[in-house]
Amino acid sequence: MLAWGLALVLVVALATAIALWRDPLLPIRLEYARQRRAAGLVPAQIEAAGHRWAYATSAQFKADAPVVVMIHGFTGSKENWYPLARALRGRYRLLIPDLPGWGESERKPDAVYGFPEQAAHVAAFIAALSPDVPVVLLGHSMGGGIAALAAARHPGRIAKLGLLDAAGVRFADNPFGLDVLSGNNPFAVHDAASLRRYVDSVFFDEPSKPWIPWPASWGLIRQRIRDADFEQAVMDRIGRSEESLLPGEEAVHIRQPTLLLWGRQDAVIDPSALELYAQRIPQARKLLLDGCGHMSLIERVDAVAEAVVTLIESNPTTQ
Repeated sequence: MLAWGLALVLVVALATAIALWRDPLLPIRLEYARQRRAAGLVPAQIEAAGHRWAYATSAQFKADAPVVVMIHGFTGSKENWYPLARALRGRYRLLIPDLPGWGESERKPDAVYGFPEQAAHVAAFIAALSPDVPVVLLGHSMGGGIAALAAARHPGRIAKLGLLDAAGVRFADNPFGLDVLSGNNPFAVHDAASLRRYVDSVFFDEPSKPWIPWPASWGLIRQRIRDADFEQAVMDRIGRSEESLLPGEEAVHIRQPTLLLWGRQDAVIDPSALELYAQRIPQARKLLLDGCGHMSLIERVDAVAEAVVTLIESNPTTQ
């Protein structure tokens, strides 16, 4: 009996080793699936703006529930929003896509994925899934710049707007911004040290930093190396081209109730960006979270959820 038990353990261990060799990102995928289920989300796909989109959406929602669309940032994915989605579970119809070019959504080799192109993509995604009901649009980092531009250019599609640590304005100089302006991609990952540096740059709160065990870390590094040229091309456009400040320039046309939320210790998009956006969106509510870096949507999920609920539930006159 003992021999059979040992044999079973060895078979399971061998099967696990083979699975991880074939797909070293399997532990991350399984964890994301667990988070998705905990948030009451299901995976889905749709064709919009000439791309196949992968997105997560609420498994159950009331017919008259507000629709909330969440747009991730540079090198991010829909999974970044799962902790917030869990905090909002059951209240709204959530639509959380991978942007075209990113995550599990389609990437076309000759397509451009800058601010104006992605703002048009997001407007098309909204039109496809919520054609008759304007949505609450949340955007983080690069996704914040995209959301700001979409709200300015497609006001009929977007009822309210939330910008979290958003790109798109010329914030005060910091090492990250200066590195971008010099032509680099500070988020580039090519080995274990650069992966750790990447995590440390976007998170300030130590307990919030993800633990990425081997071989998942090795698989993630390989993936980021494969994506390096794509990342650099996008960074060239949103970080230092003539369109890099377009979201801030067009933010003066945003009339929707707006939330501006930043981490006080954001080492990527300096918190000075909050005031720059506020100057252009005077009706916006401002919230600066202490002890929080660039990943506010993960580091301070309860505070972010409370602010988002306030945005959604409040009347425009109370903003």
